[in-house]
Amino acid sequence: MTFDDLKAAFELADDWEDRYAVLIDLAKKMPPLEDAEKIPQNIVKGCMSQVWMVARVDADGGMQVRADSDALIVRGLIALLLLLVNGKPPADVARMDIAAELEALDLSRHVSVNRRNGLASMVLKIRQLAAQAV
Repeated sequence: MTFDDLKAAFELADDWEDRYAVLIDLAKKMPPLEDAEKIPQNIVKGCMSQVWMVARVDADGGMQVRADSDALIVRGLIALLLLLVNGKPPADVARMDIAAELEALDLSRHVSVNRRNGLASMVLKIRQLAAQAV
């Protein structure tokens, strides 16, 4: 699934319950991090749930972020972020207006304030990882 596919699925959903079902499905399909990666330096600060995030640059120069959370909806939010950034060069990710892309999904009206704050923290962490990889 691509980010555009996700946007299309959200548009086809009858209501936010159906959109949450899409997020939960994404969360269940996302591979977990290894326990060895769930270390303090990989924690995303500012999230109510536990979130860990790591990144590398693949042989083609694309950024590959992997992440995990102890909360299913948060894992779904992570999965949609990964659809947006994975495979792109770190410099492009660092310049990307991720907030604008997410706004197209209308998340701000349907995700709790705590989850929105956590999402902002995850976006900041992705920007930091991208800057480190440039």
